Amino acid sequence: MRPIVIIPACTRDFGEHPYYAAQHKYVDAVVIGADCAPMILPSLGERLDLETMLDLCDGIMLTGSASNVHPSYYSEEVLDPTLPQDPARDQTTLPLIREAVKRGIPIIAICRGFQEMNVALGGSLFQAVQTVSGHFDHRENPELGMDEQYGDAHKIRIIEGGMLHGILGKDEIPVNSLHGQGIHELAAGLTVEAVAEDGLVEAFSVSISPGFTLACQWHPEWRIAQNPYSMKMFGAFGDACRARFQSKKRKNP
Repeated sequence: MRPIVIIPACTRDFGEHPYYAAQHKYVDAVVIGADCAPMILPSLGERLDLETMLDLCDGIMLTGSASNVHPSYYSEEVLDPTLPQDPARDQTTLPLIREAVKRGIPIIAICRGFQEMNVALGGSLFQAVQTVSGHFDHRENPELGMDEQYGDAHKIRIIEGGMLHGILGKDEIPVNSLHGQGIHELAAGLTVEAVAEDGLVEAFSVSISPGFTLACQWHPEWRIAQNPYSMKMFGAFGDACRARFQSKKRKNP
C-alpha cells in the first residue's frame, strides 16, 4: 500500500469533447520521485466532494499548466485576454489548497500550482513579469525543442536555514524557466525558500501549515530521474506523505 497523492486536472478540449487532463510528467514524478500512488482529481469546482477527497488522500501535487489563475482572485482585471484561463481548475484548487493547508496535508506545487497557492492564501501575481522593471523575461522560447525549453535557464539562491536548503544542502542550483507570471505580493504565512537572480520568488513553504508544503516556480518534474535535486525534493514530499499515511493507519487500524 502506497500513500495516495491527488493531482488536480486541467480542463482541455480535444476535438469537440471536453476532458479532465494531467500531463504524464507530473503523474510520473509522483511515482518515480515520491514513490506514491497518483490519482487524478477532476476539476469539478463546486460539485467536488472536497471532504471525501481530503479524507482519502495523503498528499497533493499541484501541476503547471498553460492556463493562468484568473486575476479576479487577487482583485485585478485580465491583462492579456489571449492567454488561456481555466475557471474550473481555479474553482477546484483554490478551496482545496486552503483546506489542505489547515489539515496539514503534504503539498508540492509547481509553476501554476505555485502561483495558485500564493493566490489561494491571499497573495497576488505579476501577470507579465517581463514587463516589470528590474525583472528578467522568464518565459521559454517556443521555437526551441522541448529539451532546450526545459534546460537550465538561470540560477536560484536558496535561503540558508530554510526547508529547501535542508532538503538539497545547496546554496544555489540551476533551474529551468517557463513562466510569464510570478509572485508580486507574497501571501501572509508563506516563507521564501529561494529567489532568482532578479529577486523574483522561486520557491516558498507555508509556515502556517502543520504539514509539509513546498512550492516552486520552475519544473523539477522534467526528466526527474536525471535530476538529483528534483529527486530529493520529491523524495522529501513522498516521505511526508508516507508519514501521514502511517498516522492515519494508527488512528484507524
